[in-house]
Amino acid sequence: MNEENKVENKVDEVVEEGVSDVSLGASDTPTETSATEVTFEEFAKLEIKIGTIKTVEVVEGADKLLRLEVDFGTEERQIVSGIREYFIDPQELVGKQNPFITNLKPRVIRGLESQGMILAAHNGEDFALLDPNVPLPAGTIVR
Repeated sequence: MNEENKVENKVDEVVEEGVSDVSLGASDTPTETSATEVTFEEFAKLEIKIGTIKTVEVVEGADKLLRLEVDFGTEERQIVSGIREYFIDPQELVGKQNPFITNLKPRVIRGLESQGMILAAHNGEDFALLDPNVPLPAGTIVR
């Protein structure tokens, strides 16, 4: 099985479980490193943009999923993410800016097409969405 298929299979497992951790085999302890290395060229293929969350809805029948409508400046996208368990009131996400991977192949999750992935950190105990320390225009490229 090639690396691309391994990654795709891992993403499938994560999406089906509704888990937001897509560490691709990395340990939850920050001192350990992942066994999977990527080249700079492979990493550079990712398109990461700042998006502004416009609306948030709980996905009916799913314990961990939220449906986000995200503004990327020139377009709005629907993102389905397994982060519901980390927010008492998911509406607190409205207006927040976060980095998103925007060139992932769209996936259907619980009947909803997800057109990207929000970036977050999770160490097994603590969870944090990544966010810019100053407001940026929606669609700003992360380098």
